Amino acid sequence: MASQSVHYFIVKDGRGNDVKLGDYKGKVLLIVNVASQCGLTNSNYTELNQLYDKYKQKGLEILAFPCNQFGAQEPGSNEEIANFVCTRFKAEFPIFDKVDVNGENAAPLYKFLKSSKGGDNIRWNFSKFLVDREGHVVHSYEPTTSPLSIEKDIKNLL
Repeated sequence: MASQSVHYFIVKDGRGNDVKLGDYKGKVLLIVNVASQCGLTNSNYTELNQLYDKYKQKGLEILAFPCNQFGAQEPGSNEEIANFVCTRFKAEFPIFDKVDVNGENAAPLYKFLKSSKGGDNIRWNFSKFLVDREGHVVHSYEPTTSPLSIEKDIKNLL
């Protein structure tokens, strides 16, 4: 599995439709597990928006996957989550279907992401994975890592 790329995976969008991550070939991806009621929510969404606004025309895509596994901080439906993110933060990047990132029911994408960077469990909301244009995971970042602090890594891949 570690030799694969994220482009082999199919995920669900917030409306339950299949999305082929292969459609993102040629883009740099920042994949983040998100939550609406976390202490990290405001700073992360604000900075993710700043990065997206600055680099989307250069090939950056941010893929947000809501997750309710950490302190039940993402209890809403997909529609409620999208409304919150789009209304409060004016986010334009895609918000996908709510997933588990750890455990037996972890989404296959997250099993792959974790195996690509040592296999450790995701520790909390807003863990981040930076993926190159070929779909390979090149960096992972802790939840407390500010999105703006990884801007240099993103720019190096664009």
